[in-house]
Amino acid sequence: MTVAPWGRSQRLKVAWALNAALVVAQVAVGFGAHSVGLIADAGHNLTDVAALTLAIVAVRLLGRRGDDRRSFGYHRGTILAAQANAAALLVVTVLIVYEAVRRLMPVIVVAIAATLINVLAARILDDHSHDLNMRGALLHMTSDALTSAGVAGAAIVIAATGGNNWLDPAVSLVIACVIAFRAVQLLGATTNVLLEATPSDVEPAKLVAAMIAVAGVEAVHDLHTWSLSSDYRALSAHVVLEGEPSLADAQRTTDEVKRVVASQFGISHTTLEPEADPCTEDPC
Repeated sequence: MTVAPWGRSQRLKVAWALNAALVVAQVAVGFGAHSVGLIADAGHNLTDVAALTLAIVAVRLLGRRGDDRRSFGYHRGTILAAQANAAALLVVTVLIVYEAVRRLMPVIVVAIAATLINVLAARILDDHSHDLNMRGALLHMTSDALTSAGVAGAAIVIAATGGNNWLDPAVSLVIACVIAFRAVQLLGATTNVLLEATPSDVEPAKLVAAMIAVAGVEAVHDLHTWSLSSDYRALSAHVVLEGEPSLADAQRTTDEVKRVVASQFGISHTTLEPEADPCTEDPC
């Protein structure tokens, strides 16, 4: 029997449960072993629980229907969550750099356990989609796995050699640079959505060419295309029709343009204004 794939909400909830359990374990062991380092790391992982909570709330908002004031619904909730997670990652990066200067010897066993748990959470979250909300949550898990693995590796080398203490801050700095690079990428992607920029994988020239290739279309102008969320794109344009088609013919032509735009470019919400002649600049 084929098992249905997990939805995004389920993946986020499982990752949340794993990290919440990790925080509880770190706090319990930290107090039991009087380890300030473990308790501090539990606080860091608590921020991951908060980030996943934000992502879960964003997915729930996505299912809410729009109203008179929010006709497109809450699609951008996931983008705002992803942007908040990206900004939080940059803050975490600064903290990593700060901690790299004064970090004490970590507890190797807990660091390895944290690595394995975060890798498992990352694998669960990786649904091979382009959803920015999921990418933000996945980046959190990946960065934590890299950090824990780097700390564990440096600690093992330092413990085995009795020296090379420079490895711990050096590894932390390298990991901080990697996390910052990915966070800036995610921050840029979410900012482009909020600025209503053309999606990065849509070339306006090819989009116009595909629309003009539809029978009955003479020209396209005043074209705008943007994203409301990772999975929801919109387009508006003026379409100049050949000849003087009837209302029914114009409707059939614009419907075909919408079908082409949806199938070739993944744009699901299209608003077209058909014209017999190109309008002048002022009325447009």
